[in-house]
Amino acid sequence: MSTNFAILVVIVIYLLLVMFTGVMIGRRTKQSSEGFFLGGRGMGPLVTAMSAEASDMSSYLLMGIPGVAYLTGLADATWTAIGLGIGTYLNFLLVSKRLRKYSAKINAITIPGFFSKRFGDKSRTIETVAALIIIIFFIPYVASGLQAIGKLFNTLFSTDYMVGVVIGAVVILSYAVAGGFGSVAVMDLIQSIIMTFALIVIVLFAINKAGGWSNAMQYLSGLPGYMKLNATYDPSTNSAAPYGIITIISTMAWGLGYFGMPHILVRFMSIRHEDELKTSRRIATTWVFISMGVAIIIGIIGKAMSNEGVIAQLSGSDSERVIIHIANLLAENGVFFAIVAGIILAGILAATMSTADSQLLCAASSFSENIMKGTFKKKLDEKQSLVAARCTIIVIVLLAIIIASNPDSPIGKSIFQVVAFAWAGFGACFGPGMLLALFDKRMNKQGIGAGMIAGAVVIFVWKFMVRPLGGAWNIYELLPAFLVNLLVAIIVSKVTAPPEKEVQDTFDEVMTNI
Repeated sequence: MSTNFAILVVIVIYLLLVMFTGVMIGRRTKQSSEGFFLGGRGMGPLVTAMSAEASDMSSYLLMGIPGVAYLTGLADATWTAIGLGIGTYLNFLLVSKRLRKYSAKINAITIPGFFSKRFGDKSRTIETVAALIIIIFFIPYVASGLQAIGKLFNTLFSTDYMVGVVIGAVVILSYAVAGGFGSVAVMDLIQSIIMTFALIVIVLFAINKAGGWSNAMQYLSGLPGYMKLNATYDPSTNSAAPYGIITIISTMAWGLGYFGMPHILVRFMSIRHEDELKTSRRIATTWVFISMGVAIIIGIIGKAMSNEGVIAQLSGSDSERVIIHIANLLAENGVFFAIVAGIILAGILAATMSTADSQLLCAASSFSENIMKGTFKKKLDEKQSLVAARCTIIVIVLLAIIIASNPDSPIGKSIFQVVAFAWAGFGACFGPGMLLALFDKRMNKQGIGAGMIAGAVVIFVWKFMVRPLGGAWNIYELLPAFLVNLLVAIIVSKVTAPPEKEVQDTFDEVMTNI
């Protein structure tokens, strides 16, 4: 049996297992809007924690972060990881319990719906704007995931790129359409286990092939700035560039994004009881710090392996394929190791699909629940609502396939960059509003709406007009957009009328005993 064939068999078995398990779980899911979009609010703490993190840690965990570490060393990847780890902890600590209790009280099953009902927005304006933001950012995000799958199949098996794209889309559709949130959440748990296995095996094998940890560190320490947290390595000039306090703060701002991630926030709404979120917080935070730490090690050890001539020298976005090169090297040691490599490469598929499925479900709920039933006031019963949601998922996947049809389009040039922009968009548009909704009784719908729009505008202006100026302006767009949203929301709410008494009374009732 050839190594490539062994890898192919493992990946095919994995994909069939994903489809079968997801569909079977879906058949047991309560066929209602709450059942389809939130799993009937019956998720346990382990599923909640790992589903949140698997849907968070897309292919940038196994490809994006190792690629950044490979190219520029510790600083960029490490400060990003620290920011994400802290953000994960604070999101569970500050948001999860309040959001679970509040969303159940006002019967909100989507994030746009939560904002609308929380602030008594009878015009549904906030709901519409929030739903459109979700759809705008999620479609290219899903497309980038499909591109990653297409490129993986093309690299491994020399298949046509679009074959891989379509296979990935069909597998995700099979269980997302059949079972909704219940299938997606449990599959995320399974996929997080595969991702963990991939990280452990790859890092141990890579250290061995690099000649041991000491040998690798001796080489890496000789690269200017590579192993420092206050400098970054420039591979084009083989020199160090300063990594100052402003850059560190900007990079750690990744953590702010968690407060506004719709596909993560709905995990909090889905748990069976808010008191179980403490357990989820511990599991999720531990896993995030360990998994990202291992991903960084894979990147830097991969650099040492390139120096030893064990794997090829990688540049630009090709560095994000370092884990694929290591897995292929592992597969050369025989059929057993080829099977292990197949499981590792399935981990890359798992990382991509665990995010794409959550994004699809979130975008579908935004369209069917918030735009069709909210904005256009379509009267849909439970059966019609589920049909609309499933049709929306299919349409979004088709659009994502069209966008992903060009493997060289800007969408997929760098997984890290695509994730960074979408992450900034959600964090800046929804993050401040979510915190204010859960902590500020005086906050009103005018403030939340104005802040949301301001955050969206600043994201695009800063990304495409300000940040290219470089120097002191080279700050991750999430940070200034988040702060502008927060400031605008507070100012507008202070100069406009307070929310209705009913809205404030509900806030007081929900926040009792929190």
